[in-house]
Amino acid sequence: MREVIKNIEILRGRKVLVFGGVYSNLQALKSLQQVGENQGIAPENIICTGDIVGYCAQPSECLDIIEKWGIHAIQGNVEENLLSGNDDCGCNFTEGGRCDMFSRQWFPFAVSKMTEKNLNYLKTLPQFIDFQYANQQFRVLHGSVNNISEFVFKSTDWAIKSDNFEKSQADVILAGHCGLPFVDINDGKTWLNAGVIGMPANDGETSVWYLILNDENSELTYEFHRLNYDFKTTHDLMLQHKLPQSYAKTLLNGIWDNCEILPEIESHQQGQKIEKIASLSSKEVYCF
Repeated sequence: MREVIKNIEILRGRKVLVFGGVYSNLQALKSLQQVGENQGIAPENIICTGDIVGYCAQPSECLDIIEKWGIHAIQGNVEENLLSGNDDCGCNFTEGGRCDMFSRQWFPFAVSKMTEKNLNYLKTLPQFIDFQYANQQFRVLHGSVNNISEFVFKSTDWAIKSDNFEKSQADVILAGHCGLPFVDINDGKTWLNAGVIGMPANDGETSVWYLILNDENSELTYEFHRLNYDFKTTHDLMLQHKLPQSYAKTLLNGIWDNCEILPEIESHQQGQKIEKIASLSSKEVYCF
């Protein structure tokens, strides 16, 4: 597939708001918009790492908001497959597994809600974004440089991440897709995943995650934050539209239906509240 990179050169302004995986969760998206306004972060300093469309009930409305908001966004595997006309989300799930089965329920619903305006907007989204910020070179991607649907987690071998840095010539990678917030630092390179706002992080909490970068004194710092929103409305709308009940239940209990995409380490962390997110260099990044 043709590589499309949007180079926005230098991001100016002290803060950058990063989020991923809206998953058609309009209530969470509106709450995040309020965060941006309260923090005084301009749309040109806000980045979405893909999968605006997903499991929940308001895909078209979410796309309309993000387009009007004027922020930076890339295609996730869901957006790519909506445009290609495939019959599932392309999440690289195990064929015949529960995630694969559920995708054949919610993805056709999302397809049915797409307007011509939505599809035209999706066509404008790149696969990658490059920019400079805090004297470092950034690459925004969804799964990996090689595969939009590749799952990269905190426990993923550094050699895999290192290949992404080498190919993108980046100092910092802002990634999406895996659904869990984390930071991994090695060899002077930083891999950051903001997590997603559309579903909880499998930690037994109803809140979801986003990331704020800071360029105070020309030095990069970052904080992972929890986002509270009206999850009950999102849940009720999923049931109303006969979307997967297991995913709707996750909104209420913070636990994923299954761990089939997770490596062993992340699978064993299911239900454990995330108190802080630490890098391999032992720098602790506290969550609020």
